[in-house]
Amino acid sequence: MNENLTYAPMLAALGHEARLEIYRLLVRAGEPGLNVGEIGAHLHMPASTLSHHLSSLVHAGLVVQQKQGRTVQNRVDFDVMNRTVSFLTDACCLGVDLAGEDAA
Repeated sequence: MNENLTYAPMLAALGHEARLEIYRLLVRAGEPGLNVGEIGAHLHMPASTLSHHLSSLVHAGLVVQQKQGRTVQNRVDFDVMNRTVSFLTDACCLGVDLAGEDAA
């Protein structure tokens, strides 16, 4: 399977300023995560806007939601985050042979 097909939707989801801001806040929150009200309070974002952006992050597989009583906790899937960062950096500084198979 082409890894680009796996990671492109995740990176596209992070390509929006509001979603990137939400994601980085959730990264800082760590494993416990935050509920929608807490995220909105930190980012001064309306609930409807926040819900839309959280849905995109959940759909991309970057954020996991878990119902806890009457609230929904949102947290980063840290395994996915680490695999994504690894995908971006695993070939760092290996060089490129433009005369060979890497030529476009």
